[in-house]
Amino acid sequence: MAFTHLHRFYLPTYFPKPQTLSTKLSLLPTPSLSKLLNRSHFSSLLAAEPLPVAESTIAAEPFDSRIEIPRDRLFVPPETDVACDSSDLCARVLKGSNIVLSKYVRDAKVDEAEFVKSSVRTEDCPSDGLPEFALVGRSNVGKSSLLNSLVRRKKLALTSKKPGKTQCINHFRVNDSWYLVDLPGYGYAAAPQDLRTDWNKFTKDYFLNRSTLVSVFLLIDASIPTKKIDLDYASWLGENQIPMTLVFTKCDKRKKKKNGGKRPDENVSNFLELIRGFFETAPPWIMTSSVTNQGRDEILLHMAQLRNYWLKH
Repeated sequence: MAFTHLHRFYLPTYFPKPQTLSTKLSLLPTPSLSKLLNRSHFSSLLAAEPLPVAESTIAAEPFDSRIEIPRDRLFVPPETDVACDSSDLCARVLKGSNIVLSKYVRDAKVDEAEFVKSSVRTEDCPSDGLPEFALVGRSNVGKSSLLNSLVRRKKLALTSKKPGKTQCINHFRVNDSWYLVDLPGYGYAAAPQDLRTDWNKFTKDYFLNRSTLVSVFLLIDASIPTKKIDLDYASWLGENQIPMTLVFTKCDKRKKKKNGGKRPDENVSNFLELIRGFFETAPPWIMTSSVTNQGRDEILLHMAQLRNYWLKH
């Protein structure tokens, strides 16, 4: 069964119907983020102080991350004009993603971040009405590492070599205006069955009933072949019309025979092909690495345009 991936508050035009244009857009030659931010036609849309780009994000990548994207598989934010030639549209696609930049891209820089509280029930979460983005994924997928990378704080979120350490809904307030939320990991077999059941119960309750949730960022390990549990989680989010962005982690890893002998970009392409069976329209996705900071700035820009649209509507 296919699901139309609609945000609970987004307009239907958020995901355009497939178009007849079959132009392929390559992610490899798209401009670097620093050049993109300096383009004249984006100067009036961004914050006065552009988002700084980490040196590691513009360094040469250890693998060929070329992924061809048909135009109808791009993620086009609401109120975004795509009636332009292919070269201009290609320049507006964030590197290592299928996400088109919109007029709502501003205030993406992280100035400060702080831990606020841990909750075991949705009703115990902060009640100040600020927009929030939830990070969820299989245990040991790199949630805490990605969170620390986003805010440039090594120990803001606890990281552990032993999976399954996050057992609560953890809220981190960013710039005193929005939240990053670290949710319990799923699929860790060594965790007690009763704990795993409770985690799934309160996490899904949070997804279904948290009115300030802007989007769920579902983390997928790109260094290994696709896991059925990740496909099941993505399909559940789609079936329940929970807004979702796919975040592929560990994209700096080189292929290993024990992990199927495929590069991260090959695993990403495979997951995206399989996920097409669940959705009528393409969810947004980004390739990342907390080691090299690949995708950090792109995630923050994506969050910014979702957040600003949410605040307006």
